[in-house]
Amino acid sequence: MRGFLLLLAAGVAIAADPNAPNLFYSKAFPGSDPAYIQVTVDSDGQVEYKEAPDDDLPLKFKLTDTEKTEVFALAEKLDWFKRPIESGLKVAFMGTKTFRCERGTEKHEQQFNYSEDPAAKGLWDWFERMTESAQHRVNLDRAAKYDKLGVFKAVSQLGAAIEAKRVVGLEQYLPTLDRIIKNESYMHAARARASEIADYIRNGKPPAQ
Repeated sequence: MRGFLLLLAAGVAIAADPNAPNLFYSKAFPGSDPAYIQVTVDSDGQVEYKEAPDDDLPLKFKLTDTEKTEVFALAEKLDWFKRPIESGLKVAFMGTKTFRCERGTEKHEQQFNYSEDPAAKGLWDWFERMTESAQHRVNLDRAAKYDKLGVFKAVSQLGAAIEAKRVVGLEQYLPTLDRIIKNESYMHAARARASEIADYIRNGKPPAQ
């Protein structure tokens, strides 16, 4: 019994490793909607999405192990943001973006408008997909709660984003999709589309066009 408790304690210590890297991404783009977003990813793949730095009710979801591994592998290729990644090219302003890694008391951060580094562009795209995923979740949840006639549009947009591979952490949508499927007050077309998407998330069957 004592040995089991020691192993359990060791497992907890590993899970709560204070030196595990945590990633931060933000984009400030005045005039866009939203004008600010930030995404954090911890070493377990837990994601928090905010549209204001002081938002105390962030949207949360979890990356799959494969998604998490790819994200952190790109951050490692960038030396955990210890070196500049801004291209310096004269290109259109696309928002001030920040990559940051926190590991215990160590912190490294880089800001950029545009980068030609393949790893930076790849990681940038991953964070943009997390952002789009969160926004689809917000739209779906809002429609399901306040706009029953808008549910078909929300689920259709989610399905299109899934087909375009712009969505991550797919299981986050299942509670709302299941609620739509089971509630006959929603349009039949919306419930059918929600069922197709939920089936894809659970079983890998592509949503119908």
